Amino acid sequence: MTDQHRYDAEVQERWGGTDAFRAYAQKTAAQRDTTEAALNSVMEAFAACRQAGKDAGGKQAQQLVKALQDCITEHCYPCTKPILAGLGEMYVRDERFRQNIDRHGDGTAAFIRDAIAIYCK
Repeated sequence: MTDQHRYDAEVQERWGGTDAFRAYAQKTAAQRDTTEAALNSVMEAFAACRQAGKDAGGKQAQQLVKALQDCITEHCYPCTKPILAGLGEMYVRDERFRQNIDRHGDGTAAFIRDAIAIYCK
């Protein structure tokens, strides 16, 4: 068990029944929902771009890469080009990510990876 898991367990045990903890849990769940919706919106736009036959190096795809980078930075953590490039590779190499992204349209994960690779050069 990591330190964070121990802290989370302690917080849940000590304050899990309080109104403050319930408010915290509700707020963080809402933030996760907002983040997921924002990321899904970008993935849908990538899928539409790919389905329209656009090139991964084209203006529209490159604008979507920037939108993805900005979305991650806004909702998660500072998304530098090296981090973004790593994410692009993970979107294809990790089957869980590939399947989740490709639910927007087969080949979307690979298209995003290709677009990110061009953007990060």
